[in-house]
Amino acid sequence: MIWMTWRQHRQQVLFLLLAMAAVAALIVPTGLRMHDVFTDSGLADCLHRTADSEFVAVGDDSQTDCGELANQFLARFGNLQPLAVLLAVLPLLVGLFLGAPLVAREVEHGTHRLVWTQGVSRLRWALVKFGLVGAGCLAVAVGYTLLMNWWIRPLNGANGSRFTVLIFDQQGIVPIGYTLFAVALGIFAGTVTPQVMTAMATTLVGFLAVRLVLAGVARPHFQAQRERTFPVTSNVEPNQLNGDWIIRTGIYDASGVQIAANQQRSCRIESPPPTATPTGPVPEGCEEGLYNLQVYQPAGRFWLFQAIETGIFLALAAILIVLAVHRVRRRIS
Repeated sequence: MIWMTWRQHRQQVLFLLLAMAAVAALIVPTGLRMHDVFTDSGLADCLHRTADSEFVAVGDDSQTDCGELANQFLARFGNLQPLAVLLAVLPLLVGLFLGAPLVAREVEHGTHRLVWTQGVSRLRWALVKFGLVGAGCLAVAVGYTLLMNWWIRPLNGANGSRFTVLIFDQQGIVPIGYTLFAVALGIFAGTVTPQVMTAMATTLVGFLAVRLVLAGVARPHFQAQRERTFPVTSNVEPNQLNGDWIIRTGIYDASGVQIAANQQRSCRIESPPPTATPTGPVPEGCEEGLYNLQVYQPAGRFWLFQAIETGIFLALAAILIVLAVHRVRRRIS
């Protein structure tokens, strides 16, 4: 059974290995260059010195210097960020071309009946096929994830947050969960419909729907959101380099009424000496009592969020595999 599974899928394995080699050939040279520039430019040391504090002084030179270095780095390598977006589809492609045809092709061609009449039980057939293909996909996903974690690290520092949409999805451990979920969804879809193309279309729609719901709706609420307030007129402001995920901002008056959404204001007004005469009215929008509100997830929760999201996708994958095995044993004729 193991030998037969290898014979059936060795071409797909070869294509998968060639695809991984192509990805490595594309990102390793650029990754080496990014790491060198990230260190040699002083951006790495600058971020290390300033990224831990929650608040910094308005106009802090160290923040300005780091910001300038980050902008220079992104001006040079920011055009590589779309590459990360393109690589985000790799887990889906594995599910489409390895998971979806696994059962659907057998049923579509009728070859499953021959196998099950040759002394191979349906349960053994399903466990061996699903297990071997899943193990191969897991190995590829781990290798891809390790490579991406190394490659994207300088871009994380320059962008300021690892929670950015699609940046979060490309690192940590979530790509492993995405890949196994995509494969399991493809396998299950293949037990529901006997046509390979229909199974692939179902996998595509289901994968994108679950990803969008979790990333756009559930992820911001994996843990209770925190709030941070600070006056509009102040000599300090939140540190933009500490990697927090800013979900929502706004400006409020002293009574707590929002006067501006999705905005943040900083008015640095120096106090005049006691003997000085007033210099004029307070600028509009800098009146006393106004304050900024930020709703955010702390940067330190990155790995917790990674574990939660990966756990959700692994649980969904396990449920889909159990359902697929059940359908193979009881439903497919």
